[in-house]
Amino acid sequence: MVQRLGVVMNGVTGRMGYRQHLLRSVLAIREQGGVELPDGSRVQLEPLLVGRSEDKLREIARRHDLRHWTTDLDTALADDEYPLYFDAQITSARERSILAAIAAGRHVYTEKPTAESVEGALELARAAARAGVKNGVVHDKLFLPGLRKLKRLVDSGFFGEILSVRGEFGYWVFEGDWQPAQRPSWNYRAEDGGGIVADMFCHWNYVLEQIVAPVEAVTAKAVTHVPVRHDEHGEAYKATADDAAYAIFELEGGIIAQLNSSWAVRVDRDELVEFQVDGTLGSAVAGLFACRVQPRAVTPKAVWNPDLPEQHRYRDDWVPVPDNEPLDNGFKVQWEQFVRHVVADTPHPYDFLSGARGVRLAAAGLESSAQGRRVELADLAL
Repeated sequence: MVQRLGVVMNGVTGRMGYRQHLLRSVLAIREQGGVELPDGSRVQLEPLLVGRSEDKLREIARRHDLRHWTTDLDTALADDEYPLYFDAQITSARERSILAAIAAGRHVYTEKPTAESVEGALELARAAARAGVKNGVVHDKLFLPGLRKLKRLVDSGFFGEILSVRGEFGYWVFEGDWQPAQRPSWNYRAEDGGGIVADMFCHWNYVLEQIVAPVEAVTAKAVTHVPVRHDEHGEAYKATADDAAYAIFELEGGIIAQLNSSWAVRVDRDELVEFQVDGTLGSAVAGLFACRVQPRAVTPKAVWNPDLPEQHRYRDDWVPVPDNEPLDNGFKVQWEQFVRHVVADTPHPYDFLSGARGVRLAAAGLESSAQGRRVELADLAL
């Protein structure tokens, strides 16, 4: 048996909405015959594309043989054939659209940040609770193969007592003058909801919370290294949002996490993001796909000697962690997880309150940077 689930997809003309959510998730799910439920039946997704550009929507629909699209969000939300709403718009437009979807009685799945302020994010959670609609927030980093392996190590007790986490994320985003930028220009305008803190701290919150331990306090410095960039039309504009952030997160249990996030750094590591976790019994380095470990018993004895060139190849002392399980596209896996939550009421912990905790961490990071002090995180409740 296959049942149909209509989903309004808002923001599919953007890079993330199109590539990760429409192409690699919803259309991939359609091609495989739908989402399998616990009872063995299936749910097939029927997308209704929404965006601001008729030309872009028409072209996407033509390219993928999709029949339903519109530039009128209110009309889409009024159609009872589509009980699920998805949002991949720019951050500044998201809160208003989600509230409209909740008012229309729609279940909501959304990209993050869920709102531009902590209070706005909490109001989304409260509105969803009042309306009794299911809600979820994208948490894609948890499904990266490297982090899946890292989580497996934590659950197995490999590290013993975890002491610290060190993370490096980022790459050089071209300024847009002599080479096109790899990210949209709104990312560098604070007035449009841009900034690496607003973007990445939401990720770091759920990564640390779900794999290591919840964040209790933050000390951060957010900066704009590249003050002038060029937009999609080649026009110069002032970058008003931070493009790099350097942070210390204090985790539950006394664990210290140091994470650097930057769109103004040149990559000298194996992957664009890497996390090193050090514990009393062993250490691991995890990236997007790979994860390497070094147990306590085979840790080399390093000796500081600045008078002689280093002869030991420390990277050779690490052992790769095997896959041990099939790993599908992380965005697609999340869609399947949320569809099961909507249709079969299976558990889904990554709700609007979880999203609000990510917004809270970003707000605390910006507060810490502006005031030059450590900021403790206040408890959030509906």
